[in-house]
Amino acid sequence: MSLATLEQATQVIHAALDAGVTFFDTAEVYFAHENERLVGQVLAPVRERVTIATKYGFNVNNGLDGLNSRPEHIKEVVDGSLQRLQVDHIDLLYQHRLDPEVPIEESAGAVKELIDAGKVGHFGLSEVGVDIIRRANSVQQVTALQSEYSLWWREPEQQILPVLEDLGIGFVPFSPLGKGFLTGKLTPDTVDDRRRAMFPRFEAGRMTEHQGLVEVVTGIADKHGCTPGQVALAWIITTQPHAAPIPGTSKPERATENATAAEVDLDAADLAMLDETSQRFQVDPVRYAPSHQAWINR
Repeated sequence: MSLATLEQATQVIHAALDAGVTFFDTAEVYFAHENERLVGQVLAPVRERVTIATKYGFNVNNGLDGLNSRPEHIKEVVDGSLQRLQVDHIDLLYQHRLDPEVPIEESAGAVKELIDAGKVGHFGLSEVGVDIIRRANSVQQVTALQSEYSLWWREPEQQILPVLEDLGIGFVPFSPLGKGFLTGKLTPDTVDDRRRAMFPRFEAGRMTEHQGLVEVVTGIADKHGCTPGQVALAWIITTQPHAAPIPGTSKPERATENATAAEVDLDAADLAMLDETSQRFQVDPVRYAPSHQAWINR
């Protein structure tokens, strides 16, 4: 970890803390353990004030070495995460992606043992369907489900969210800004080749076709004197009261901006316009390149 990286992370996390953020999300696979180390070091002085979530589910090489949710591997991951995060327990442990080679009951059972041992507080899942949610919950209560959700991708509303409400499971939407698209700062000319290769939604023609959604979000932002990103977050906060969106950023000013989105008071006309418009501009169901799409096991 370089001093520059640590300094930048410190600035971002402290900006979030100053704005009232207390929930921080990481994973062992992010930069092959380095993100956990960074988060652990920066949050160590304020550990009692925050909730830290991390994830297992891959053989670590930024996810390139395949999935792994074998019980023995989960326990090894947790022991490593505890050290890297500098904590005596993990508040919320997610299965990062479903491993089709390991029955979910076995993975959930391993996490249950870790909870019983005091190493983990709560169990979460990420990007799974209703059958897996119910099966996992029958072994160990699931506290939260993390899945992509935004004005640009509302698929969880169809089946996932009703099940979460029925079982009393919280919802943690990732990419609530549509991977940056809803901020209005990404255009066909500014999207880099890496992003476009991984996410088909950023193909130039598709982005152009979906600009109507960004225009509506921007117009509502102008009305409220805020940013388009804050409108996108405020929509989730307003319409999904049990959700805790987790926008990511590398800039302190954006961390502050995102955290204060809760102060944006969308009215009924705003919500109706966002609902109607977003229904017309939804991401293609194929959200990822083939190499990553296989990780989505609904």
